[in-house]
Amino acid sequence: MKPTPTPADPDAWNAYLAEGNAKQARKRVAADVLLRDSSGRVLLVNPAYKPGWDLPGGMAEANEPPQETVVRELREELGLDIAVRELLVVDWVAPHGPWDDQIAFIFDGGTIDVEGKLKPHDEELSEARFVDLAEAGGLLRDRMRRRLTEAVRALREGRTVYLHDGQALPY
Repeated sequence: MKPTPTPADPDAWNAYLAEGNAKQARKRVAADVLLRDSSGRVLLVNPAYKPGWDLPGGMAEANEPPQETVVRELREELGLDIAVRELLVVDWVAPHGPWDDQIAFIFDGGTIDVEGKLKPHDEELSEARFVDLAEAGGLLRDRMRRRLTEAVRALREGRTVYLHDGQALPY
């Protein structure tokens, strides 16, 4: 067994750390935002590439912080410049179908009024609109519906919620 390098030899130390890093799990990261209008409705988007509606946001690019993912995705897909506020939800999503596990974030985006000016700016979205929570429940897939419910609760209670596959854990 070869000896473990020390920080005294920076090249060997960095090679040792890089080897360990390469063996660690990689997580897919999604980041969405809870945006509301002055009536309290939430913004949903209809992705053209999959069934069901979603909160606005998307997948992080390599080494991109989640809050920057939200800002980038809303600018690219809807032409919106938003300020990300508090973190509302962190959801660990178990492997499913062909996908490995994932970490999903929902941030508070505050209230905006852009009705009428809200149009998808790229081919990833077919539609975007504000809906009340009851209607949102009928448009979202199960995991996203649970995540939205928990995000609204987190906003109301002023605390971040940790979920496991869209389910709150008992603490």
